[in-house]
Amino acid sequence: MKLAEFDYELPQELIAQHPTAERGASRLLYLDGASGALRDLAFADLPQLVDARDAVVLNDTRVIKARLHGTRESGGKIELFIERLLGGHEALALVRSSHAPRPGTRLVLGDGATAEVRGREEDLYRVRFAEPVAGVLERCGSVPLPPYITHRPGPQDTERYQTVYARHPGAVAAPTAGLHFDETMLEKMTGRGASLSTVTLHVGAGTFQPVRTENIEEHHMHKERYSVPEETLKAVSGKRVLAVGTTTLRALETCALTEQREGETGLFISPGFKFRAVDRLLTNFHLPKSSLLMLVAAFAGLENIRQAYEHAIAKRYRFFSYGDAMLIERAP
Repeated sequence: MKLAEFDYELPQELIAQHPTAERGASRLLYLDGASGALRDLAFADLPQLVDARDAVVLNDTRVIKARLHGTRESGGKIELFIERLLGGHEALALVRSSHAPRPGTRLVLGDGATAEVRGREEDLYRVRFAEPVAGVLERCGSVPLPPYITHRPGPQDTERYQTVYARHPGAVAAPTAGLHFDETMLEKMTGRGASLSTVTLHVGAGTFQPVRTENIEEHHMHKERYSVPEETLKAVSGKRVLAVGTTTLRALETCALTEQREGETGLFISPGFKFRAVDRLLTNFHLPKSSLLMLVAAFAGLENIRQAYEHAIAKRYRFFSYGDAMLIERAP
């Protein structure tokens, strides 16, 4: 398939720059993949769409304050975007600087924390910190908002660019379908008889990268760490599985495909993929030419997704991380 099949024109003003005043106040577009039928709903209607048949699965990764600013010890500004934690004192990072740092380059960050560039691994740099990385990020880092959000992160973003059920630090982007939930919404869903369980997939910065190959089959996905607990596999067995977010879906489908409950996944899902684990998907609206748009096209059918996105634009839905949601029933 060609990349151009996954392009669309989005008015700039429909890119949500801030979350709604309260969690759960978004709109919800319902798409039946079997028929292509659409329904305009409120996110508050979601509990009425689940019952005892449903196993709802959430991604409990926690977003770290991944963006750090500082200087080289020898002079010159530098920005680190932590892509992955490698134990207590080391991390892989994207580096923005006037000159590519060489191994041995010493950095001074934030409140005086120090680090040293150890070497390069493809597009990333291995950086060793003089103290535990987690503490440096908590003190000196900032919320890694997506590139299409134009304001600097503030206190609202610290709270709202994080799910209420986030537990395991390691993501550098939020699993955004989960941002709509508050505790009351989760209780309403279990009150309807649905079960709640979790997976962990640490979302990487590659989630924002557009597909650049003309033939999408030539695209190579970035790797992300995932874990599917044994109790989650038991919870979904024999149920109608509702994955909250594309990251949850990728973790479950990786597990079903490989029979490995944890590891790294570079699973690229595009039209023609055979789904083994997930029946329903709650997701936000995705960027043109992105691997996530290809995933939802595989799940719902490409023509259904085209029509749904045209409808959403015409109805002035809010797009991307802080935007509105879709509930998709998988196409046969």
